[in-house]
Amino acid sequence: MVAWLGHIVFWHWWILAGILLILELTAPAFFFLWLGIAAAAVGMILLVFPAISLQSQLVLFSIASVVAIIAWRKFRDSRPITTDQPNLNRRGHQYIGREFTLIDPIVNGVGKVTVDDSTWRVKGPDLDAGTTIRVTDIDGVVFIIKAADQ
Repeated sequence: MVAWLGHIVFWHWWILAGILLILELTAPAFFFLWLGIAAAAVGMILLVFPAISLQSQLVLFSIASVVAIIAWRKFRDSRPITTDQPNLNRRGHQYIGREFTLIDPIVNGVGKVTVDDSTWRVKGPDLDAGTTIRVTDIDGVVFIIKAADQ
């Protein structure tokens, strides 16, 4: 074993916590924060009980990391994000329930409809051009439709 590993003190854990928090700022995931908190907690424990062995410190760090991650996930899952625009990044879902007029007929269950400045594929019963349709669902980027009078 490397000699300096036998002499880890509380501030070593705090430096590790700082490095992990800096990593959190540069990484796209929300993960290193909890490891940094665990390292800081081990540093605090080591400040109070300086005679803890390296193996015990590593076990404490492992346990604290797992506990912090699980606690965050439970907290996050118990408080879902509410928004006044739930379909903001789900553009197709914004059109469910709206009515449009077919410009081209639906043939063999497949057709197209123009919505604002874009064209969408549609699936549904064969209908003639000029028919008013209602979007009932979306499958990827394809509207599932039915005639508006049904």
